[in-house]
Amino acid sequence: MSHEAINQQDANHLAASQGAVSQRGVSQEVKVYKVWDRPTRLFHWINLGLVMVLIFIGMVMLFKGDIGINGLEAKIGLKKLHVWVGYLFAINLSIRLIWGVIGSHSARLSQFLPDLKGLSRYKAKLAKGGSPQYLHHNPMGRLAIFAMMLLLVTIMLTGLVRAGTDIYYPPFGGAVSDYIAQPGVEGASIKPYDDTGVDGKKVAILKPYKSLAGKVHLYSVYLLILMIVLHIAGVIVAEIKHQPGLVSAMISGNKPLTGPAEDE
Repeated sequence: MSHEAINQQDANHLAASQGAVSQRGVSQEVKVYKVWDRPTRLFHWINLGLVMVLIFIGMVMLFKGDIGINGLEAKIGLKKLHVWVGYLFAINLSIRLIWGVIGSHSARLSQFLPDLKGLSRYKAKLAKGGSPQYLHHNPMGRLAIFAMMLLLVTIMLTGLVRAGTDIYYPPFGGAVSDYIAQPGVEGASIKPYDDTGVDGKKVAILKPYKSLAGKVHLYSVYLLILMIVLHIAGVIVAEIKHQPGLVSAMISGNKPLTGPAEDE
């Protein structure tokens, strides 16, 4: 169903099932295709919301002194809030990755692997004034989604490392606190930013790895923000100039095409 036009019975339930539209003076038949399934669309919007919340909390953490938030308790509270929202982000992303393996064709991870030959053809058609139509993401969109997914996975993994090394939260926190605890001290008794019962030498051993994870995490977020801006700009251009219906398709799952699908 993801690769085939919706039949007439299904189309009767769609507001814009079929018809004729004029594009550059040429009458063309509009066909509505069923593309991204509900789990894929839910992931997209939930992920966007969680990422925005995490970026906001992260910026507050970075500039807390400048906005008048001081004290160890406030610092730990912000980190805990960031981690808990991060868990929701990690769960949502993990489900999407699993769904990308077992889900419908339009949800498969292969749908946003870079297609360099397709990208070359896409650019050539645009250069000639064409508006190539795609059931899924166009080659530029595939490249952007691939980059963002890599960044999301990197952010998730490094975030979990920092959650374990900063405030000893799962999944790595227990092992970290046990490792840095002094002989005879229970790892569970170790508190964030408190040297009581902590082996300083072992903390020093972990510090470079903790620092590296933090830097990768931070700069991955900066790159993700840039990619989100570029992605939104690309969608707007494509929506207005080349293939209307991209945004609505990520809401309804129904995408209208006014020509043959390049990726059908």
